[in-house]
Amino acid sequence: MDKIKKLAKMIDHSILHPTMTDEDLRRGCEVATKYDVASVCVKPYMVPLAVNLLKDTDVLVGCVIGFPSGNSTIKVKAFETEVACKDGAVEIDMVINIGKAMQGDWNYIENEIMTVTNTCHKYGAIVKVIFETDYITGEADIVRLCRICTKVGADYVKTSTGFGFVKGDDGKYFYTGATIQNLELMKKSVGSLVKLKAAGGVRTLDGLLAVQKTGCTRCGATATEVIMEEAIERF
Repeated sequence: MDKIKKLAKMIDHSILHPTMTDEDLRRGCEVATKYDVASVCVKPYMVPLAVNLLKDTDVLVGCVIGFPSGNSTIKVKAFETEVACKDGAVEIDMVINIGKAMQGDWNYIENEIMTVTNTCHKYGAIVKVIFETDYITGEADIVRLCRICTKVGADYVKTSTGFGFVKGDDGKYFYTGATIQNLELMKKSVGSLVKLKAAGGVRTLDGLLAVQKTGCTRCGATATEVIMEEAIERF
């Protein structure tokens, strides 16, 4: 696999903003197909249309679950996962219950991740577990989540949703997303079978190369065209 294709197959092209319409999905799938990325990551109701649009391509269809706040019950997340898989999604990006993680209710978190993971695997899909590292900031908590994901057989650990905005002292909201420090910590804290996905704030080729260096094999991106055109020009 040449360098450009390898970079393309790192990208999960995200089509997730609340304002995005079916026409945005069509355009996004055209971009994904043009550059032959790994997958599109879409909102649950978009899965059937995305499957149809990408049926003659090598681009996979992924779906978010409990997105972006992670507040759905375990049963609802499992049901949402089942529906997405039956609709044709083969990759699931689930958001953990952030509040439960922040209060240290690890039994709940383990049960939640295990339930969604088992549902995914029942239907032949893979699962990427989103920690939301703008909220889950303690290293010990990130390590604990990595160990839980390893224990229950999750396929990926993932930094962020892209929507984890934090309110600053000035009343304005800001967002960090994936950081090299967190990715390196996650990589060394998971078992050998668990892969790493960066998401949030990777908008350039250099950004993609930087997360690749930490061991990421997938990266969520909305700036796919910019990244890939830069890669084509450089390599």
